Amino acid sequence: MGGSNPYIEKPVTKRPQKPFQIRFENMNKTIVVPPDYPIFGTGLPGSLLDIALSFGVDIDHACGGVCACSTCHVYVKQGQKSCSQSTDNENDMLDLAPDVKPNSRLACQCVPNGEEDLVIEIPSWNRNLAREGK
Repeated sequence: MGGSNPYIEKPVTKRPQKPFQIRFENMNKTIVVPPDYPIFGTGLPGSLLDIALSFGVDIDHACGGVCACSTCHVYVKQGQKSCSQSTDNENDMLDLAPDVKPNSRLACQCVPNGEEDLVIEIPSWNRNLAREGK
């Protein structure tokens, strides 16, 4: 499930012009994101959620990435300046998330522009390690 919520404001985003890295710190996984990576439409186009899922990094996202829950809550530990600004709608959803910090973002709404490498932490309570088979 994916898509967008037509009732919320969209942040200003920019596609990366060069490859950049995203290190998922507590998963011991680093991905190199090329500027022409495919967009699958889970969350905002080019969002951390969209990128993570396309590279096999599982981030829980109960609402399908439409900024209607807070299950994709992550911490941007490095590279936050290269990410889109959070919107009021994202901040409202973060108010519902546990253990919010100044570097908290919803992965479905945070769109990196590739100007810096990122270090992301997926909180342990947000990693669904038991999934049904397909």
